[in-house]
This record gives sequence, C-alpha cells and structure tokens, in this order.
Amino acid sequence: MPSDSSAPYLPHLAYDSVIFGFAEGRLKILIMEYHRTKWFALPGGFVRADEALDDAVRRGLEERTGLADVYLRQFHTFGSMERSDGKAMRTILQMSGYAPEEQPWLMDRFVSVAYYALIDYHGVELQPDALSDSIAWYDVDELPPLLFDHTRIVERALETLRQNLESNLVGKNLLPTRFTMKELQHVYEAILGKELRRSTFQRKMLATGLLRRHQKLREGKAHKAPYLYSFALEEVDTETG
Repeated sequence: MPSDSSAPYLPHLAYDSVIFGFAEGRLKILIMEYHRTKWFALPGGFVRADEALDDAVRRGLEERTGLADVYLRQFHTFGSMERSDGKAMRTILQMSGYAPEEQPWLMDRFVSVAYYALIDYHGVELQPDALSDSIAWYDVDELPPLLFDHTRIVERALETLRQNLESNLVGKNLLPTRFTMKELQHVYEAILGKELRRSTFQRKMLATGLLRRHQKLREGKAHKAPYLYSFALEEVDTETG
C-alpha cells in the first residue's frame, strides 16, 4: 500500500504472509487479487518507521482478516536479485488509481521477511486492501499462478509447517477448542498431503502427552460416540490466565 507523509515506511523492506486455514478437510491459504489485472499474490505489506516488524505483520493480518490474536511465525527471508519487478508494481499502482511517479520507492528492489499464520477459518472477516479487488481462500493444492516469488514462499512455508507440527501445536489454531481425534487427523493429513493410518496416528498423538481427553460427543449410540480432546497446554493457559 502506498505510504503517506505522516507514516513513512522503511525502504527496501517488505513482509509477506502465508495465512493458513482449515475447512472441509482441506488446508487453505488466503490469496489476494490485484485490481483489474487478474494477478494473484500473497497478502503482504511494508513496515512503518515507527513500528516493529512483527507489529507490522500483525497489523496487516488484522486489517485483512479482522483477527488480532493469532499464531504467527517468521520462517524465512527472501532477497534474491530476481524477486522484485518494478514494471509489475507500476502496473498494479496504475490499475489501482495511483500515480507511480508519486511512489517511486515502490518500484525499488525489496527484501521480504516471510511469516506464516494459523487462523480460524470460520472466524475471519475478509477485507481486501487498497490495491486488491478481492482476498479469498484457495485450497493449498489448487492455487492460482502467483506473482514474484510467492509460489516459492508458499512452498517454504509448507516445508516449515510440516517440520514443526507437534512442537507448534498447529491444531489449536485450525480446529475448535475441543475436537475429535478424527478431526485432528484430518488437519495433519491436509498439511502433510497424505493419508495416515488411524490406529497409528491415534497411538502416536496420545503418546506425545499433548492431548487432554474429555467427555464423548452426545451423538449417535453412546458406545460409538468419539471422545473430545483439547491441547493440554492450551487448557493450562486457560485455567491459569
């Protein structure tokens, strides 16, 4: 987004956010479409001179989703010589009604710090930014072609997410507070991109000590109703917070 004189942005520094959600058994990512271009990209932005990098990313995420309290992780910095495209940025500004010559810094080369966020798909209120026609969910394996190096950013985010499933307690942001083992398995399968054996997955998750078991769901026959679970650390935080 173009800057203004009251809040100048740091030159040559940007951020890009890979925002994950989960619905209908599918892992999804938020993608924005620039005004009148049919060009797609990750939500991103710039850092004001008077704010921390993490605060800038959270500000941009809240502006686009309405959510302030989310799991956010910085995972890589992208700075190749080929990643910037001044010509594309000029077109984006023109199609959005801005004069590129009034924002020459936006045509410069940018180093981008990438983050991924895990959010509640059902709790968002999507809002496109000043340069976008829309922002929408796309299945992670059915993304449109992305501008710049954003496809690589998504790939790197998925690699990092898959490497940290247990340590990050990924499900606590992609599932309700209490969930069934089947729902948790579906989240893992969507992230890993493969099916998992039910008995093996359940045994592995129970052995981690990360889960707390609760009463069964009151649906169907009592002996067939599944147990509900929550993440143990999340329960402790709730009880002591």
